Amino acid sequence: MTTAELLADALGRIREVVHEVAAGLTPEQLAFRPQPQANSIGWLLWHLTRIQDDHVADVAGTEQVWTARGWSARFGLPFDDAETGWGQNAEAVAAVRVPSADLLTGYHDDVFDASAAFVAGITDGDLDRIVDERWSPPVSLGVRLVSVLADDLQHAGQAAYLRGLVARR
Repeated sequence: MTTAELLADALGRIREVVHEVAAGLTPEQLAFRPQPQANSIGWLLWHLTRIQDDHVADVAGTEQVWTARGWSARFGLPFDDAETGWGQNAEAVAAVRVPSADLLTGYHDDVFDASAAFVAGITDGDLDRIVDERWSPPVSLGVRLVSVLADDLQHAGQAAYLRGLVARR
C-alpha cells in the first residue's frame, strides 16, 4: 500500500461514517443536543468537513470547496465564510441548523473528492514538507494530514454516538 492509498482509505472511512450517521435524519434530529453546551450531529458533521476542507485546501494551495462550489451559500449559516467551527461557543453551535442530511453529505462528498484528488499524488517524500511555520516545531504535511484524520474520526465517532441517543429518544 502506498502513502496515497493509505490516506485515501482513511478519508474514505470518514466519508462512510458521515453517510451512516446522517442517513435519514430530520433537521430536528440533526440539531439535537443532549444538553445546552453539547454539540449536535449537524454541527459535528459540518465542522469535521469544514476542517478537512480548510486544511487540505491550504496544503494543496487551492480554494476551499466551501466557497469554490457554493456550499457556504447553500448552508446559509450566520458566519463568515472562513469559519470552520474551531473554538465555537454553545451559541454558535446552536446556530448551525442544517435543513437536510443530504446537504451535509453532499458537502462532505465534494470535500472528499477534492481531498482524495490531492492525496492521490502524495509520496513518502512529500510528508516532510513544512506546511505551517506558526508552530514549534513547524508542522509538516504528514503531521497536518494526520491531524485532519484524527480530528475527523473523533468527531465522526461523537456524531455516531449522538445518533444512537437520537434513535433511543
